Formats: sequence, C-alpha cells, structure tokens
Amino acid sequence: MPLVAEPKPHRDPRIDSAIAHWAPRFVANGVPLTDFQDVTAKLQRWDEWCSAWSTRAAIHEELGAHALAEGYRASAGGHFTRAAVCYHFGKFLFVNDPDQMQVAHRKAVECRNLALPLLTPPGTRVAIAYEGKFLYGNLRKPACATRPPVVVMCMGLDSAKEEMDDYEDRFLRRGVATFAFDGPGQGEGEYDFALCPEYEKPVKAVIDVLEARDDIDAARLGIWGVSLGGYFAPRAAAFDKRIKACVALSGAYRRSGHFDGRPVLNVEAFRVRSKSADLVEAGKVAQRMSLAGVARNITCPIYLVAGTQDRLTPHTEAEKLAAEVSGPCLLSVIEGGNHVVNNLWYRYRDQSADWMATQLGAA
Repeated sequence: MPLVAEPKPHRDPRIDSAIAHWAPRFVANGVPLTDFQDVTAKLQRWDEWCSAWSTRAAIHEELGAHALAEGYRASAGGHFTRAAVCYHFGKFLFVNDPDQMQVAHRKAVECRNLALPLLTPPGTRVAIAYEGKFLYGNLRKPACATRPPVVVMCMGLDSAKEEMDDYEDRFLRRGVATFAFDGPGQGEGEYDFALCPEYEKPVKAVIDVLEARDDIDAARLGIWGVSLGGYFAPRAAAFDKRIKACVALSGAYRRSGHFDGRPVLNVEAFRVRSKSADLVEAGKVAQRMSLAGVARNITCPIYLVAGTQDRLTPHTEAEKLAAEVSGPCLLSVIEGGNHVVNNLWYRYRDQSADWMATQLGAA
C-alpha cells in the first residue's frame, strides 16, 4: 500500500490536500505508518479528521496506561508519546471546529506530560511568564551531563512541542539539552496570544528563564526552528546575541501579504492563529514577517535547510537569507525535498544535530 492514497471521488479535497502535503511529516515525527494509512483511507469529509485521529490516539493512550499500571515505564513513555502525536495531528489544522480542536489538543498535552517523566532522558514542563500570562515548554537534559548546552526549539504555524520527540532525541544523544516551547499563537500559546512576527520577544522571555537555571549552561545556547519557526529562529538570532548558533528548516525570508496558491487549510489556520478577522487583516500580519534589513544582524553561525520541491516555502527564500547574514552560513538545499524535507529527513536531521552540537561544544 503506498504511503499516500490516491484521491477518492467525492472526498473532501481538504483531506487530499492534508495527505499530499503532510504524509512524510506524520510518519517521520512518530505516527506509525499503518496508522496513517488506515486512518486516512477511511476519511471522506474533513469534519471527520479530528475525531478519527483522536480515536486512534486513544488506542495508544490506553496501551500507555496499561503498561504503566504493569510497571513498564519505558513502554508507557513510548505509548503516551505516540498518543500525543496522534492527538496533535488530529487538531493541528482543525481550526474550523475550535471546541473539538481544543479537546484533542488538551489530550495531546496531557499524554506528552504523562510521557515526560518516563522518557530516557526524562523531561520537565516549564512555564514562561509572558505578557501577564504564560507560555509552556518541555525541558529535557542528556543523561550523565553536567550543565549541558541547550537548544531552544521554535514551532511553526501548525506544529507544537508535542510533535518534537524525534528532533529532541537527536540533540539529546549528542549531549545537547532541548527546550521545545509553544510561542504566541502556537500550541498552548494559541488561545491567549496571536502569532508574533517579532519573535525575539518570546525568545527573550525563554532565554531569561533558562539563564536562571543552574542545571544547563545557557552561555552555550542555540536556537532551532521548523517551518514558520524557520523564520522565527533567525529573527530571534538577529536580535539576541545570547544565541550562539541557529538552525532554520524551510523558513521564509519574507512572507507575502497575500495567500494565493497556498493550501486553504494553512491559510485559515494562519488567519485564526493570528487572530485576524479576515484575510486582509491576516495579510498585514504576514507582511510583518520579514528578515529584510534584519538578517545582516545575524552574526552567529547558521545552518539553513530547504527543499527544491517545497510548495509552501520556496528554497529561494533560504538562499536570500544566506546571502544577507553576516556570520558563517551553511546552506543545504536538498534536491527533491518537500516542506521541511520530511520526505528526505535523513539528509539533514542527524547532520544539523551534529552541527549544532559542534557549535555549542557539547561533550
């Protein structure tokens, strides 16, 4: 059975769009292949998407609860992590039904929180005070490391910290602690805050908190971003010199104020998460997302990843950013790569983790 099923007659085109754009991402980030094939093959209407994924997530959640009751902590951690990512992908673009989306989102967070103390190495939930409320992130530290360096992980438009297990593990195995957090308009931050084009603001709040800890070395701090986070991370690096290295995956150099040709699911998610009344207002938010005249202030080493078959962020965006930064730049344009190059993840995930560990002097 192929990874992506053929479009079905009379099936909601939003389902086919989600499958065509995101199939490799689901599998690369922890959804079992057979789950992906089975769940998506049965869908006819987009309105079924969130409930179908939540039903599948509940199977993994039940397996986790059973394993934990039997004392199998490692197995429970794995089951809860798979449950979290399935719940997450049920809600990730389901902004058409906010109530159903929030239920699935709460379950994703709950399952990842259950998994955190069971993982190797374990994780801790951390609250970040921000504009009178809180943002939340997960801190994990490599085993047997004393005050390791740390990488701050910035989410995209529809990603969240519950999706980051595979990326986290690659850094952790190389002696780098990870702090994956939901910024304004992202994950747990999407309810109290709108998307923030000036992303140096939440990153400053995060680094301030990490600097106050004595179990990591915030003097050796890197930043990493995926998709829209691939714009956010360089943006923060341009303003905050505490950042010593940056990895950006499929980020835009400058976003357009119009949404022509973009998948309708992504467009509506951007409107909702930017808290815009309409696309005109959303376009004004998008226009604020620009590194023009800012990228030259990036003096730390930066590693840029882009795919030549990316239908959301053309690889030329990375080339524009690479041409403007002032510090050392490694540009990896991967032939045939889709958005975030999830279809060819082996071409950059280990390599960029190696690079970051080297830049931060990890043991």
